[in-house]
This record gives sequence, structure tokens and C-alpha cells, in this order.
Amino acid sequence: MNVFPDFGSLSGIGDLKVVIGAMLTIILIVAVLMIIVSAIIWAIATSTGNPGAVAKARAGVFVALGAAVLAGGGVTWMNWLIQLGEQL
Repeated sequence: MNVFPDFGSLSGIGDLKVVIGAMLTIILIVAVLMIIVSAIIWAIATSTGNPGAVAKARAGVFVALGAAVLAGGGVTWMNWLIQLGEQL
């Protein structure tokens, strides 16, 4: 007796792709805006000689850059997982 799962019943994959794509797009947009704002604050704080604000703005740039990299990697990872699931 052969028992196999019914992978044809997973009809929500298309909706999952749309929802995840929309969320990751929003995350990337917010990360880019954070990079721009933090870089501007970093430049202004450096020119005025405020080391506390420089450190916080620099951390903001690096955190936003990390979020953008993770969101971009998340797109690749999710596409790989969906392709893997379709091949099973």
C-alpha cells in the first residue's frame, strides 16, 4: 500500500508569495529610508561635533543596512523553499 501526501491541495502558495513579497518590499523601502535619514543625521552630527549623535546615527545606518540585507536574503530563501516544496 502506497500512501503519499496530496501536494496538489496546497493552493495557497500563490497567495503566500504575494503576501511575503509585499511584506519584504515594505521592509526594504523602510530600510532604505532609514539608511538615508541616518546618513543625513550622521553627516550633520559629524559637522557639528556631536559624538553621541554620530554614534547613534552610525548604528542606525548599520542596522538599516543589515535589515535590508536580511530582507533581500529572505526573498531568496523563501523562493528556494517554495521551489523545493513544489518539487516534492
